[in-house]
Amino acid sequence: MAVETRSPVRSTVGKKAVMAVTGILLVLFLIAHMLGNLKIFFGAASFDHYAHWLRTIGTPLLPEVWYLWLQRGALTLALVLHIWAATALAVAARKARPVRYVHRKPVQASYAARTMRWGGVIILLFVVYHLLDLTTGTLNPIGDPRRPHANVVADFAPERWYVTLVYTLAIVALGFHLRHGMFSAFRSLGQQSPKGERRARATALVFAVVLCAGYLLVPFAVLAGWVS
Repeated sequence: MAVETRSPVRSTVGKKAVMAVTGILLVLFLIAHMLGNLKIFFGAASFDHYAHWLRTIGTPLLPEVWYLWLQRGALTLALVLHIWAATALAVAARKARPVRYVHRKPVQASYAARTMRWGGVIILLFVVYHLLDLTTGTLNPIGDPRRPHANVVADFAPERWYVTLVYTLAIVALGFHLRHGMFSAFRSLGQQSPKGERRARATALVFAVVLCAGYLLVPFAVLAGWVS
């Protein structure tokens, strides 16, 4: 009799592993991207040189800009897998409890789940907008790939305050997402004691705040006229 084997990736543990690995890749990119953004405080020439350098990574082994497209492809795959694993785990958890309690008190877990779910949707929509704005230049007032510094300054100009507002809301949503995601990851790694949970919660909060602050420095510096 044939025995049906189930792919490890389709198991709950496998899906959690996919979420962890893709989450790590996305977080590493967020850190690198934030550090690159902060080069705008070193002047237009430094920022433009950095942006041009990104386009030439891998040359002459790779044609110009190929590295960026390979990176975008890898990040897109990681994002798709991350969303798939999160959705599959949420569906499995809902099926495991088909009958809701009549009196259900709001708990931290349900709040965190809602934060992750809606925060993920906001982040996904913002990524699409961000690519159309500062990658393709379609929604940017200048949209010149040869002038990345000018594109950023024009994007967050005072008269375009609504762009800064949308950017801020998306980054705050990202912060909540990272905070809960990192805390959950630490708990999965064995931080189950009260002291371990407090340490994990504090570490996740500090990381999320620092990353969000790093991203928000640029638009608010342009809005305030510190970068022009």
